[in-house]
Amino acid sequence: MILTIDPGDSRPIYQQVADGIKSLIARGELKEGASLPPVRQIAADLAVNLNTIATAYRELQEEGLITIKHGQGATVCARKPPQKNADDLRKPLRTALTDLILAGLSPTRIRALVADELNDLMRGVK
Repeated sequence: MILTIDPGDSRPIYQQVADGIKSLIARGELKEGASLPPVRQIAADLAVNLNTIATAYRELQEEGLITIKHGQGATVCARKPPQKNADDLRKPLRTALTDLILAGLSPTRIRALVADELNDLMRGVK
């Protein structure tokens, strides 16, 4: 499992880790039932605090993407969280699109950006 941390990213490190794992699940690189590396291993690999990785794992567990069993580690539950419906997922998308419109981007440019981001996500490009 390859995760990277971008020091220039405004997101906290735990969020970058959680988002990286979500991306791996979304692309099918981490399948249901797959075991995640131990918190200590990822923390050592990324040279970050154990609590940072533990926070990322807790967030993923709260979102229904992984289960954590003490002494057994973390396991991928499903490709997508079951508790979210389409309307819940549209809200952040609408907010992002509104921000792009307010920034002065044309609908054509916004469509191109969305298509590029989706293609990058599916290919695993950060």
